Amino acid sequence: KYCFPFLVSLVLMTGGVRSAQAASGPSLPSPDKLKYVPLQFTLPQTQRVVLDNGIVLHILENHELPLVNINALVKTGTMYDPQGKAGIAELTAYVMRTGGTKKLSSTEIDKQLDSIAASVSLSMSLESARINFSILKENLGKGIDLLSQILIQPAFENDKFELAVQLKKEELRRIKDDPQKLAFREFNKLIYANDPRGSFSSSKSLANIARNDLVEFYNRFFLPNNIIFAVSGDITREEAVEIFRRYFGEWKAGKIPAYLPPPAGKSKAGLYCIDKEIAQSTIVSGQFTTSKTDPDFYSFTVLDFIIGSGGFSSRIFSAVRNNEGLAYSAGSFYRAKPAYGVFGTYAFTKTSSTMKTLSLINSILEKIKTGTVTAGEAYWAKQSIINGFVFSFDTPEHIAWQQVNLESEKLPADFLINYRNKIEKVSVKDLNDTAVRYLDKTKNSVLILGDSKKFDKPLSAIAQPLLITPEE
Repeated sequence: KYCFPFLVSLVLMTGGVRSAQAASGPSLPSPDKLKYVPLQFTLPQTQRVVLDNGIVLHILENHELPLVNINALVKTGTMYDPQGKAGIAELTAYVMRTGGTKKLSSTEIDKQLDSIAASVSLSMSLESARINFSILKENLGKGIDLLSQILIQPAFENDKFELAVQLKKEELRRIKDDPQKLAFREFNKLIYANDPRGSFSSSKSLANIARNDLVEFYNRFFLPNNIIFAVSGDITREEAVEIFRRYFGEWKAGKIPAYLPPPAGKSKAGLYCIDKEIAQSTIVSGQFTTSKTDPDFYSFTVLDFIIGSGGFSSRIFSAVRNNEGLAYSAGSFYRAKPAYGVFGTYAFTKTSSTMKTLSLINSILEKIKTGTVTAGEAYWAKQSIINGFVFSFDTPEHIAWQQVNLESEKLPADFLINYRNKIEKVSVKDLNDTAVRYLDKTKNSVLILGDSKKFDKPLSAIAQPLLITPEE
């Protein structure tokens, strides 16, 4: 009773499938084997203008939307925090935005920004401060007026300063509940041992900071001749120059502090452990390596991609997660600076496989030094990097910001233009030579955050971890 309708339906379905297959003809070739004309990418150039007081503008017009984006970079950073007062730089950026100006209270400036739908943010990183500002073209004059007050005449209201300190203390208390964030912070302390870059705020350092410390830090670094602006969107060169001269032209230039020299390259090599009773371990290891201005930068970029930053097909991810199932996330990173670089690996694994995971990552790094990089790996990595490069320039705002970074890092004007070609020229021999030249396990700083009592036994000889206690 019920079988016949089912058989009829099955015949019709399979017949339909065969008919569709017949109609579709031969199977399509793999996307990897398709031949097509190479895509051409020409990097748009900004218009660079220097005002009388030293302000640098990188202007890129785009009139598709009635929006103007202004991003700025100040050459400063948390590495300039005075000894014993780590946290000043971050607090300075925060209270500049929240603490009002000499003309308007914090409440009033927020109200005026909201009334014109303007967005303003300030943030502080290791080696720079960044300002982001976005506004409708029709409100540009009013918005620039408010932005200039924030940057030139910050009031650092005392109640906002005290609130910022309390918020920072709360953030420090919460970091103990964020194993990955805590592990990377302590790893940075090991890498930048005896260097200001390895200094991080603590309850003790925050207690040493007064409102006037923020004012002094601001006066040292926030100078017109120490800031670079990216101006993009619905604005012409003439409009940008005129409005910046009107609102920023009276800002007086000053003496820029000497730039902090690069790290000495002497990190605290060894195996360290933060003992914490949790179900998973965070493993981070790394060492100093080649800089962005070194010819080996390009081969190391490709090598890092093959080792671990290339995602699913990279060696660490494939071995640690895909093949062994030891971690839900694992890979590598390469932080290239103009005068130095940091290369590292990481994995997040269950406690019982901590040492096995570390041993496996170490074996991957040792194996890649034995001339095992293949032509297929090199081609995949280079094509992925080259194809991904264009997405750094997907908006006028990003394009202009790249030019700001280029100037801030004092890189050659053709650095971005030549980047893809130099990546393309990296050979298998270059990669194998680079691995031997820079990967040295004796220089590795290794940090494990986890429950050391439940660690497994290592697969190979690994030193006993040195227990460290993070500063509150």
